Amino acid sequence: MTNQEIPKAAYAVVGGSGTLSSNFPAGLPDEDVEIISDNMHFETPYGMSPAMRLFRVGKKRVLTVRMHGWRSGVTRADASRQVFWTFREAGVRRIISEGGVGTVNKLLDLRDFIVPDDYLDLSVRKDVMLDGRYLLIMRDALCPELRQALIRATKKRFTGRVFTRGTYAVTDGRHFESPAEVAMMNGHADIVGQSIAPEVYLAREIGACYAGLYFTVNYGEGIREKWSHEDMSNIFYDDAPMIGEIIIETIRQVNADERHCECRELRKETLLKDVYNEVSSKG
Repeated sequence: MTNQEIPKAAYAVVGGSGTLSSNFPAGLPDEDVEIISDNMHFETPYGMSPAMRLFRVGKKRVLTVRMHGWRSGVTRADASRQVFWTFREAGVRRIISEGGVGTVNKLLDLRDFIVPDDYLDLSVRKDVMLDGRYLLIMRDALCPELRQALIRATKKRFTGRVFTRGTYAVTDGRHFESPAEVAMMNGHADIVGQSIAPEVYLAREIGACYAGLYFTVNYGEGIREKWSHEDMSNIFYDDAPMIGEIIIETIRQVNADERHCECRELRKETLLKDVYNEVSSKG
């Protein structure tokens, strides 16, 4: 259904491949988790939004979208703008993203968790913004406060290896990277995926805290002689409920009203506002 009024929510989850198979959060047993509204679509300046779900964790209201809003017939840039414009209108202040990633660092194995503290944007989706009013300072682009909550929740729910920092290299996809591309990234990044940009920019633009939880599901080409698609499939289906539990536990831990980070202050009014106004007036 199409909803004209966007519901208020202080929290958002950008679902990726980690929770896709679990119908997050419908399959979780937690008594304080309840779906309030489902299959909501909203008119945005960038087209109709993807389907969104509103749920609560205790009294905290959360908007979530599946697979970063990506879908056939919509560019990934527009999908991201639709999602984050809706988040802005909803008043979202804390955003958790998740996804499956490939390894670039040879020390990583399958089913390792990484909560990165930096990113390397190798995509060509540039200037994906909502209105250009802000200069975005990308220091601490992944919110330190939200990252620490994710790390605590992951260690509470997962007995394997959890890496508390690392660099996420983002490429356009939809194909995986070649051995030469992985070799180029090695030493500069630890994991590779396709979603952290432009989300990290759009989150900063709307003044929200943003952090991500990433699960290694395949070896980057050349890291190992071969990797199995069956391994990736097993991770995709078997571990989705655990990833959902980690996200819910993180939401329980963080307060949207009391933020002790610089995320909102690291966006500044652009000095080029006259240029942007002139461009906007010309369409």
